[in-house]
Amino acid sequence: MNVHGTVAGGFEPVRDAFVRNFTALGERGAAVAVYRDGRKVVDLWAGTRDVDGTAPWRRGTAQVVRSATKGVAAAVPLLLHRRGELDLDAPVGEYWPEFKAHGKERVLVRHVLNHRAGLPVLDRPLTPEDVLDPLRGPAAVAAQAPVWEPGTDHGYHALTYGWLLDELVRRVTGGRGAGEWIADEIAGPLGLDLWVGLPAAEEAAGRAGRVGRLEEPEPSANGPRLRPKRAVTEAYGDPDSLTRRAFAAITPFPDQNDPVYRAAALPAANGIATADGLARFYAALIGEVDGVTRSVRLFDPATTELARAEESAGPDRVLVVNTRFGLGYMLHGSASPFLSAGSFGHPGRGGSLGFADPEAGIALGYVTNGFRKTVTADPRAQALVRAVRASLAGSGSDVDGV
Repeated sequence: MNVHGTVAGGFEPVRDAFVRNFTALGERGAAVAVYRDGRKVVDLWAGTRDVDGTAPWRRGTAQVVRSATKGVAAAVPLLLHRRGELDLDAPVGEYWPEFKAHGKERVLVRHVLNHRAGLPVLDRPLTPEDVLDPLRGPAAVAAQAPVWEPGTDHGYHALTYGWLLDELVRRVTGGRGAGEWIADEIAGPLGLDLWVGLPAAEEAAGRAGRVGRLEEPEPSANGPRLRPKRAVTEAYGDPDSLTRRAFAAITPFPDQNDPVYRAAALPAANGIATADGLARFYAALIGEVDGVTRSVRLFDPATTELARAEESAGPDRVLVVNTRFGLGYMLHGSASPFLSAGSFGHPGRGGSLGFADPEAGIALGYVTNGFRKTVTADPRAQALVRAVRASLAGSGSDVDGV
């Protein structure tokens, strides 16, 4: 197994886990990066750039990270709030009057971020062609009636989250969408290989590999139990469940390797990033990181606390497991284990992961070209998280485990 990159002393367990992902878990192509206190301590890549190809993964290969995009996009409203441009406790309709229809007058901005808006589904799903128009998704959400009383319960807004957030950002900024805002205010200053809406020049340069579905590995006698709970299986199998309907808000789902889809800006689902871009983003949420012209820190301590303060917890009406959310970020828990109780971030369905742990000073980014059936806790990503925890334990750092 040819693994490329570097690992700082003490973080060798991460390299070992990364190799095992290929030899035991069927990984085809992937990368992982870890920052500690703003310094990169892990930078590894291996395999093929395309899940169905033979060309090698190289430094700078990027991939679609699916819902790990949500954690990047969540920084936009939080930064607008810090600047005094967006009130988290204001009704969404104050910024977006058309949104008030069908009993949504009481949906607050924070409900969009903590998955309590009651809008995880669309009665009329969008087509792949619809989602290329940045106006159609928000219009569909504005016309949708909530499926529960906003603010009273929570359920993962798998795709509608992106249209809700994007339109709020446009209304507050005078027309600049979340993808543009991220490029100008986050990725640009930090020099991140991270895009929500892949530019034509990057597409032409072949920056993004091809993603696809991986077969599930053969179960190991000593491996973890991967069989989902019966209720989860039934929810995904029932076409009328909130679970199926939430993930079917775009039907059929677009080809994620289509350049036209990758050029669109869908803040819930189609971010494209390198592992370093994702890790470096999270490192800048919790501390200073060297940027293009100066050191950059995106969140001040108060904003970090806003991001990871528990807003929603318990049975998730969409994912049918117990989930925890702050404002735009998943929090450490049984459904999405991160490094410790203070971690916050976001997984991508099928594999990818980005998160930060302020107490340990850790930020991690993992990207893969092979998607599995997992939604919030892929075994490959979890193996890397455990390896980071083991590395810190070996160095004498105090990190509360799961």
